[in-house]
Amino acid sequence: MKKIDKIYKLIADNRNRFVAVAERYTDDKNVVDEVVQEQMLYFMQMNKQTLTDIYDKDGLEGLVKYGAVAIHRAITSSRSTYYYKYRKYYTKIDGSFNNIFDKKDISQIPDVIDESIYKKLAIEKIERELKKMYWYDKKVFEVYYNEGHTLDSLAKKTGISRNSLFSTIKKVRTKLKEILDSEIFYE
Repeated sequence: MKKIDKIYKLIADNRNRFVAVAERYTDDKNVVDEVVQEQMLYFMQMNKQTLTDIYDKDGLEGLVKYGAVAIHRAITSSRSTYYYKYRKYYTKIDGSFNNIFDKKDISQIPDVIDESIYKKLAIEKIERELKKMYWYDKKVFEVYYNEGHTLDSLAKKTGISRNSLFSTIKKVRTKLKEILDSEIFYE
């Protein structure tokens, strides 16, 4: 077995340690699982020589410390890959979702509200509405949110101007917000 394969196995075998690190920053099990998964993916995509150097210098503890720093940044930084892949998109949904009760007839809201059900409905509604949109608008929106790009990195990748991308994303976001605010409880 190659040395790098041994390192990957060691990292995988110590997943619980990375989970423990993530749990220092949040009680949300979903966030912990997502961040640790991103960390594992990060290790797999990392330069093999750099990973080997960390292991050669400090062994397993060096890998855990390196992972701990990356996990901390993922959870606390709005510039992390984790933020762009998960939090940015779903935070927008949550933000528009929280104001929905102010605009609707409260008598239609059940006594016990499981907010996760409404979030799931909102996500499903967004996915349905995206399918109805012009293919270009849909694709730009999905690539921006799902692949974790900034406007600048997306502009560089696609060759489309930053301003054009901004306008398209803003148009789609505005349309989705209007749909969420007006229809989610009346389907």
